[in-house]
Amino acid sequence: MIEIPSDLHPDLVPLAFLLGNWAGAGVSDFPGAEKCNFGQEVTFSHDGRDFLEYVSHTWVLDDEGKQVRPLEAETGYWRIDKDRKVEVVMARDQGVIEIWYGELADQKPQIDLVTDAVARTAASGPYSGGKRLYGYVKSDLMWVGEKATPEVELRPYMSAHLKKVVTPEEVAEMARNLPDMPDDGIAFFK
Repeated sequence: MIEIPSDLHPDLVPLAFLLGNWAGAGVSDFPGAEKCNFGQEVTFSHDGRDFLEYVSHTWVLDDEGKQVRPLEAETGYWRIDKDRKVEVVMARDQGVIEIWYGELADQKPQIDLVTDAVARTAASGPYSGGKRLYGYVKSDLMWVGEKATPEVELRPYMSAHLKKVVTPEEVAEMARNLPDMPDDGIAFFK
């Protein structure tokens, strides 16, 4: 279920499905880089203004699913206009700043983005642009990223399947809003 916070800027209602803390795992595979499984934590938050704040951290996982080392970190700001056009400004720990444009699909929570501008520091690796697809599927957040460099044509390089993380405060709020349950709990499901 998608909840719309009462203090969410009205322009952001179409992006409400992104809000919250997400965690999960994915795969990374790009020529010239280590192929690996990774873990990811993502937060989409708001403060009442007309943008969502985005923070993502990924780390390499070993064969047992344990964190080995950091992989990538990103932070940015997401906006949407009345025509469902989405714009994202993003900074990566690898020395890359990107401006992404795209749109929210009609009648479904899916966003397609393409880089419009890329700025890189001298220390960053080769990168010329990308595409991303985000989708809200059966209460989960899924995404796939494509990447291009001067040497490699645009191709998928990362994808992940994330689940909503429930904080202790959210659990307490859910408990306060539960209907009265019978003492045995079983009758509730009949």
